Amino acid sequence: MNRAEKYLWIAAGVILVGIGTLGIFLPLLPTTIFWILAAGCFSKSHPEWAERLYQHPKYGRHLREWRDRRAISRKGKIAALGTMALSVAIVWATAGEMWALIPLAVLATVGTWIWTRAE
Repeated sequence: MNRAEKYLWIAAGVILVGIGTLGIFLPLLPTTIFWILAAGCFSKSHPEWAERLYQHPKYGRHLREWRDRRAISRKGKIAALGTMALSVAIVWATAGEMWALIPLAVLATVGTWIWTRAE
C-alpha cells in the first residue's frame, strides 16, 4: 500500500470514529456500525488504532463479535430494527407516504440482512 492510500484509510477511520462517537450522544445515530467500519479502515492502515477500538470497554465486545463471527447481538438487532421502523413512521408523518417508501425499502432490505446475522 502506498503512502497516499494509507493516509486515506486513516482519514476515513478517523471520520468514522467521529461519526460513531456522535452516536454516543445522539440517540438515533448508531455507534457500533461506524466503529466497525473504522476498525476495518484502521486494520488496513494503522492496526494499533484498530486494536484500541477492539479493547473499548463498552463497544469492544460488539466489535470483536463482528470481526470474529460476523455476529450481532439480539439487543443490537432489536435496536437497529426499532430505530429503522421509527424512521419510517417519522418520515410518513412529516413527509407523506410516498417518501416513507424509501426508509421502508431500507428497513425491508437492510433489516432482513441484520436479522439473519448470527447472534
